[in-house]
Amino acid sequence: MNKNIRIYNMVLISVMTALSCILAPFSLPVGPVPISLATLVFYFSVYILGTKRAFLSCVIYIIIGLCGLPVFSGFGGGIARLAGPTGGYIIGYLFMIVISGVIINIFRQSRIICFAGMVLGTAALYIVGTIWFKQLMDISIETAIIQGVVMFIPGDLIKITLTTLFAPMLCSRLERAGLI
Repeated sequence: MNKNIRIYNMVLISVMTALSCILAPFSLPVGPVPISLATLVFYFSVYILGTKRAFLSCVIYIIIGLCGLPVFSGFGGGIARLAGPTGGYIIGYLFMIVISGVIINIFRQSRIICFAGMVLGTAALYIVGTIWFKQLMDISIETAIIQGVVMFIPGDLIKITLTTLFAPMLCSRLERAGLI
């Protein structure tokens, strides 16, 4: 791979990681699991970077948070946050990116299928996060679903809709500008 392309890829990944670190901490505490802007950033990352680079961006974001920098929801960070009850949702971002990304990369021209892909990816995020949350909180699966999924569905559908509407336009403009 050309050295300039490698550097350019590193810059793109770094920019999306920085956006994740800036926007993800802003959250709305609605219970033990807060509503965060992280999913919105990762949906856009998949469109802009593609699956592999979006995944790498998310891994770097998680590592930055593990180092203690306040990049997780509510300006939290550190191993305790990742090992805590909401840590499964942070790990779940990786599953969301892979599932959403594979579908978006294959069916980029169909907004309906891309929307469905992000819904499936988000379902994987919910599954990983909810199982983790249930185990660490020692609560029933019903309670975990109510506290960690149900109240997030409307907001995530709005984020997915916004991404479906605006990410293709943003990518088109970035491509025309020679930035991606």
